[in-house]
Amino acid sequence: MTVATPLDKFEEAEDRHITTAAGRALAVEHWLLSAADDSSRARSEWRESGVALLRCGTLFGAIRISGEIVYAAAGTEDPYEVDTFLARAMLGGPVFTDTVTRRYYVMVPPSTGSRSEWARRPGGDAEYLGRSHYLGVPSVHATSPDGPRAYWCVPMDGAGELASAEAVSQLLSVGRYRLACTEEASR
Repeated sequence: MTVATPLDKFEEAEDRHITTAAGRALAVEHWLLSAADDSSRARSEWRESGVALLRCGTLFGAIRISGEIVYAAAGTEDPYEVDTFLARAMLGGPVFTDTVTRRYYVMVPPSTGSRSEWARRPGGDAEYLGRSHYLGVPSVHATSPDGPRAYWCVPMDGAGELASAEAVSQLLSVGRYRLACTEEASR
């Protein structure tokens, strides 16, 4: 007769967690691929360049935010600290960045584009990307600032789990306020 030790139970739980994380990543990948015009091509793009072109406006929209606003809201430009800040500020909602252009993309429900704040605010420091936009989305496995050009600062926790428009609005308000205070202080 074999008696299970506490260590055996811990290892079993750990194995389930790893499987669950891998399963979640696979579910997110499949969900994202449903926004591709050609899912086979998108998979190839992820393998070859780390970024696949996906269609906005049906499954998700995105709000593109300048790094300047995000850094002001976070109070730092350190990527690890910014990522931690974004995870809290977006309440776990998914965010990725392009480290070369220094822009952040918050994935939101497509209905976000109908909010008046986005209807009247094209361009500038933040812009809603919806039906007429395609977006280069990093592979679900790109999750570190030390890796490829684009990575998930806050990975998508599950298929279809998006950030709230209200959380994005609050982030923008804080970032814009801090930038305005900095500009006023420098005068």
